[in-house]
Amino acid sequence: MKNNDQDTDRTQKILQGLEKAYQKLVEFKLYKKSPLIVAKNGVIVEIQPEKILPTTTYKKNRASKC
Repeated sequence: MKNNDQDTDRTQKILQGLEKAYQKLVEFKLYKKSPLIVAKNGVIVEIQPEKILPTTTYKKNRASKC
């Protein structure tokens, strides 16, 4: 069980790091007044920095199976 607890802790730290990186990206895009370019349903989309949410949380997609 100890390995599982370590994996869970490591996963939580990775997710927190990704959320922090996203927050910094949004702050940078607002500072530079440049759009965020993303792929949404296979289509490339520009999102204006004023419309980007400053924070996000990871939600595991239960439908996907590895």
